[in-house]
Amino acid sequence: MQNRRTVLGLLAIPPVLAATGMPARAREAETFQTNGVAIHGYDPVGYFTDSAPIEGSPDHTVNHKGAIWRFASAANQAAFEGDPEKYGARFGGYCAWAASRGYVAPTVPEAWTIHENRLYLNYSIGVRRRWLRKIDANIRRGEANWPGILG
Repeated sequence: MQNRRTVLGLLAIPPVLAATGMPARAREAETFQTNGVAIHGYDPVGYFTDSAPIEGSPDHTVNHKGAIWRFASAANQAAFEGDPEKYGARFGGYCAWAASRGYVAPTVPEAWTIHENRLYLNYSIGVRRRWLRKIDANIRRGEANWPGILG
């Protein structure tokens, strides 16, 4: 009975899926964004300078890696422009825990960590707590997965 169901199920697969073996999937953007704005419009430099999530302003923006990054001040904007790899959220601002597990997920501004002078964001405070338990191992796994998990 199971084999018959399996065969009938396979017959229902559209020819395109059967030819490729998997559904077509759009590639994720290199940077987590909403309506073209990176990391919910929060200032990535503010996590370093103020140790807190600070909303950026539409008056201070930089186009970087396919998204608009906002900053709370001209000084923060200049700092980012001088070293976007330092200040930009690792894993494109996607959830660091998810990256360590081989997929992408959105983030919230409140779930953040600076570790070894790099900014990491997470899906939620609860996920952040889990990610922090083995932060170095999780970072290594995320680095091994990135950017291949974008699709």
